[in-house]
Amino acid sequence: MFIGEYSHTIDQKGRIAIPVKFRSQLRVGAIVTRGLDNCLFLYSRKDWDKLAAKLSQLPISQANTRAFSRLMLAGAMDVKLDTQGRIILPDYLRKFAFLRRKTVITGLLNRLEIWDKQKWDSYKANTEKSSGEIAEALGELGV
Repeated sequence: MFIGEYSHTIDQKGRIAIPVKFRSQLRVGAIVTRGLDNCLFLYSRKDWDKLAAKLSQLPISQANTRAFSRLMLAGAMDVKLDTQGRIILPDYLRKFAFLRRKTVITGLLNRLEIWDKQKWDSYKANTEKSSGEIAEALGELGV
């Protein structure tokens, strides 16, 4: 399970260190792809395979399912941890997420998200302001 918030930097070669506590879950393999809200999603191979299986079952006749599948699958890249626990983020994904040097890695149960630090700080501040309304809406869903 991935949880928490961690500050990291991207080096000149596009590498980012994965928090130590998550490395064992990603040693077998990992996939990084375009996420939502202009961040990147990083999945373990096991969780990626589950997501890909679900996406393959969506009806291709619906425009939204085709668009979401394209977003997730066409941008995906296999990544491997190096001996220092880093992965290389492809240039096209760094551009998509507006990643500069300072980043934040957030754990969200079955995935990690990689954010530009300024974008994360802004997103988090806005979400915290709306936390009451968000909680109320989720309460209606039984959360």
